[in-house]
Amino acid sequence: MFIKRNVKKVGDKTYITPLLVRSIKRKGKKNSEHETISNLSKWPEALVIEFEKLLKGGKVYNLDQFSHDQGKFCGGLLVLSEICKRIGITKALGQSEKAKTALLLIIGRILAQGSRLHLVKSWSPDQAIEEVLDIKDFDEDDLYETMDWLSDNQEKFEKNLFKSKNKQETASELFLYDVTSSYFEGTENELSDFGYNRDKKKGKKQIVIGLLCDTEGYPVSVKVFKGNTQDPKTVYDQLKTLKEVFGVNRVVLVGDRGMIKKAEIEKINEFEWNYITAITKPQIETLLKGEILQLNLFDEKVMEVEYEGCRYIYRRNPVRVKEIKDNRESKINSIRELTTKKNTYLATHQKATVPAALKEINKKINKLKLKNILSCVETGRKITINVDQEELANKARLDGCYVLKTDAFEMPKETIHERYKALAEVEIAFRTFKTSLEEVRPIFVRKERRTRGHVFVCMLAYMVVKYIWDKTKELGYTREFILKTLDSIQYINFSVEGVNLKLLPKNYQEHQQAILDKLKIKLPVNL
Repeated sequence: MFIKRNVKKVGDKTYITPLLVRSIKRKGKKNSEHETISNLSKWPEALVIEFEKLLKGGKVYNLDQFSHDQGKFCGGLLVLSEICKRIGITKALGQSEKAKTALLLIIGRILAQGSRLHLVKSWSPDQAIEEVLDIKDFDEDDLYETMDWLSDNQEKFEKNLFKSKNKQETASELFLYDVTSSYFEGTENELSDFGYNRDKKKGKKQIVIGLLCDTEGYPVSVKVFKGNTQDPKTVYDQLKTLKEVFGVNRVVLVGDRGMIKKAEIEKINEFEWNYITAITKPQIETLLKGEILQLNLFDEKVMEVEYEGCRYIYRRNPVRVKEIKDNRESKINSIRELTTKKNTYLATHQKATVPAALKEINKKINKLKLKNILSCVETGRKITINVDQEELANKARLDGCYVLKTDAFEMPKETIHERYKALAEVEIAFRTFKTSLEEVRPIFVRKERRTRGHVFVCMLAYMVVKYIWDKTKELGYTREFILKTLDSIQYINFSVEGVNLKLLPKNYQEHQQAILDKLKIKLPVNL
């Protein structure tokens, strides 16, 4: 960096403007270019001269007039706001004050999980929010009002995002859909109800969340349902969204087993669309008994059979075969270890009773779902575990076997198989939503609009997180580390006679620079 003085003559007067600039060497260009960092015309000329000496590494006589201190954190805000622009979130939300606050909610959900109060009181004071997002003052009420605004306009924003990512003539035809639930602290939420709780939180009310993604795993739409809504009942709403909001004319909906059943297939067919799903183990058994499928044909290679207007794509995954076998053996061994422990106790404690030991062993057998495989035999004061090898072999018949069902006849079976495997992207999204980076749960808001707004913020935040992860995962860092290391970047605040200059570091740590390079983001020199 150096001081450059621009000279401009207007009549008999000469105006000199001191600028802080730096030289940039661009690829393909012979000469370097100058980039202005800051206008120093408000500084007294004497201080400009002293600062110029400082930049040149010379002695500064008036150093006491310069002060500098560590500024606010800005790296995370700068990077995430840039990504919001790239993937269309900023454009979709618009340029209003509410839109700016919405970006703050999205970025805050990634960098500072917690309540709106935590965002205002604990996280924001140390962040360069005004410099990066142009938000001067805000409080908890502003954040809640923005959540209401997001909820009221969610459909429009999702449509804008979809159009920015998909040209109408090449819009994605295949969509991944799955459902989860999220519990509440408290009982007053307008959408909460008791239902099948995937979080294993007994006695907690919940909401049901349906997430629709494209084939790359990027969210397209998220909907919130009352907590007692059954998974299949959410499908029709998403079909209507695809048709009426996004204007998609051709859809193949991919949903997990239990999601797309007979009633849902009929609704999909009403739109003249197609589906891909999986069938349950009892349904596989039925097809085997009817000789529609043959067990000896289940192999690592993807196979196919047609029956009554449906295609069944089937395969045996050898990796899963080993995993299931090892898991089952581990469970059996745990029962044997418990039995050995109980036999030792019975032998050394005469007052201990065999029925009490048997009760505890059988309780664990039932818990591990080994009731038909293992049995306990009592001989005096000793208990022996017997394994029914025939039943064990029967249990292992379908280990690693799965069958996909579809009415999409124009797609190759390998493509159908790959598209169903892509459904794991939605599961990753839910894990990120709920337990790792974003912590959508537990939800503390009460109003329906704010609940929907909160979940929508989490969806948009996940889009940003996924983009970062897709670009940087080959570095070998965790997502948490990537976000923390970006957020740790601070500017240095130089101050002289009331004039501030906020400069970012000239050089970054090796891992910070590697992340920025992968994201193809160059941070500014100053704020």
